[in-house]
Amino acid sequence: MALIQISEPGQAAQEKQNKFAVGIDLGTTNSLVAVIDNDDVLVIPDDAGDVLIPSVVRYTKEDIQIGRVAKEAAVLDPENTIASVKRLMGRGADDIKQVAQQTPYQLAPGEGMVKIKTQQGDVSPVEVSAEILKQLKTQAECAFSKTVEGAVITVPAYFDETQRQATKDAAKLAGINVLRLLNEPTAAAVAYGLDQGGEGLHIVYDWGGGTFDVSVLNFTKGIFEVLSTGGNAALGGDDMDYAIVEWVLAQRAEEKPLSPSELRELLTIARETKEALTHTEKETITFNGQSFELTRACFNQLIEALIEETLAVCSKTVRDAEIAFDAIVDVVLVGGSTRIPYVRDKVESLFQKKPLASIDPDQVVAMGAAIQADVLAGNRSGDDVLLLDVIPLSLGIEIMGELMEKLVHRNTSIPVKRAQEFTTYQDNQTGMMIHVLQGERELIQDCRSLARFELTGIPPMKAGAARVLVTFQIDADGLLSVFAKEVATGKETQVMVKPSYGLKDEEIETMLQKSFEHAGEDREQRALAEEIVAGNQLLAQMESAMKESADALLTGAEKNTLCERTHALLEAIKQKDRHKIHTEIQALDAASQTFAQRRMDISMRDALSGKNIEDITDADD
Repeated sequence: MALIQISEPGQAAQEKQNKFAVGIDLGTTNSLVAVIDNDDVLVIPDDAGDVLIPSVVRYTKEDIQIGRVAKEAAVLDPENTIASVKRLMGRGADDIKQVAQQTPYQLAPGEGMVKIKTQQGDVSPVEVSAEILKQLKTQAECAFSKTVEGAVITVPAYFDETQRQATKDAAKLAGINVLRLLNEPTAAAVAYGLDQGGEGLHIVYDWGGGTFDVSVLNFTKGIFEVLSTGGNAALGGDDMDYAIVEWVLAQRAEEKPLSPSELRELLTIARETKEALTHTEKETITFNGQSFELTRACFNQLIEALIEETLAVCSKTVRDAEIAFDAIVDVVLVGGSTRIPYVRDKVESLFQKKPLASIDPDQVVAMGAAIQADVLAGNRSGDDVLLLDVIPLSLGIEIMGELMEKLVHRNTSIPVKRAQEFTTYQDNQTGMMIHVLQGERELIQDCRSLARFELTGIPPMKAGAARVLVTFQIDADGLLSVFAKEVATGKETQVMVKPSYGLKDEEIETMLQKSFEHAGEDREQRALAEEIVAGNQLLAQMESAMKESADALLTGAEKNTLCERTHALLEAIKQKDRHKIHTEIQALDAASQTFAQRRMDISMRDALSGKNIEDITDADD
């Protein structure tokens, strides 16, 4: 039976009310908010008509200023004006030493995510980002006189677990319901309608103010899948500004260090010069009464190494996707840094294709986020298109031997759920520590620790008898939850992985490279660790068995033989000789076979004691 809508006579059926959902590009240099309005994508301007809101926040004694007004006050009040805070998201003090040297404000001492000193007290990057998000939310609500019911917020594809969680925490502080965290390259591809233009492979080259990402996307049979991703969460247009600053300082006659106000002023001049050289062949820089002429050719030399670094990441990401360059259909440019002619020329030379840049590279990510927000809010059909992002680095847990056991491998599409069974190492073990790791190496010392939690209540039993199911669940935002369950009792515990801060800049750049460089060494170390674990387990079992029944079941000669073999295995483990350990394990195992058989016979005799054949037959029936 079909259902119909009933209305009073003369009263029209009520139209479905669309939810007001927006797309937000929380950028390093500028941030934007966009919405679907009458089937068109609209980037919402502020009161002055600007769609690019500077990602700058100033803390005064009286209030908090956001955007252009804060940016204009940066030179006068550099220590309380925070710019490019995205580069600090999810970072500890040791992770941002270079960035800290280039910023005029002071960082507060302490562990965990860095905090910045201001007139209103110490503030975290999450709090600063929340102020920017509040401004964007207010901007959208004022423009449409509606309450924002949800938002898709974009993040760099190479943001790690902590940076993504920090972004989500900032949204929560701003009172925004996050429908999804969407990787910036995927958002750009949606904005270009690559999912509507036929099947094929696409490259998204995304270079913004503070981060660089490149992704290989494949659209086939209604699935928009990220095949591989690479990047640098601390490489962006800001680094070009710093290159110009260093060039100016090298030209100056005086060597007096800059004050915070002077540094902020010179950074502003450098950014304006960079933008001007996009359209002109030379630009005059005037600073502290001195003038310097910077040509486009000289500027290209200053940023050459930065561009080459992005192209090296591109080549590696294409190799990771296991595709050929000539199979790529098109290359999409995203981010303000791609406005620079030399960047476009170098990208075209690498891929042998003229890149797509018809949509404003500063706006394309916000536009794609708005389209996805409209779908997730239920306002429009997703046109049967499924967006599948990937995780940039493998996730797993520590196992015996200080080894990393990967449960979810890098470039796995998300959302994803993976489970694996583990067991206890010692007799009567009633608890298990779950150590969650991120990285590509075999040893835990070479991976990033994300979280630790304990599963208790495991029934006491022989080593290896318990069954503990560990499940990794990664949602569409790339956020990880880990569950551990003892199968026999159903006892379960879980953790939402929220480490104190994220990967170091150099770690995220070199993790994959090191995993390949040390692959042979890692395999050997893992094999050694596994043999040591197996040897120690056999020694523990032998020690327990000898204590229980050696005197009753073994002759003096047999005891001596087992002791000799046990000692030989102990020595091999001390020497860390993998092959010798393996040989001695086999030798001890062979020497103990008769002893094991006798113990089993005694165990069976005790189990059958006092029973007759009819009892056993009845039990079998």
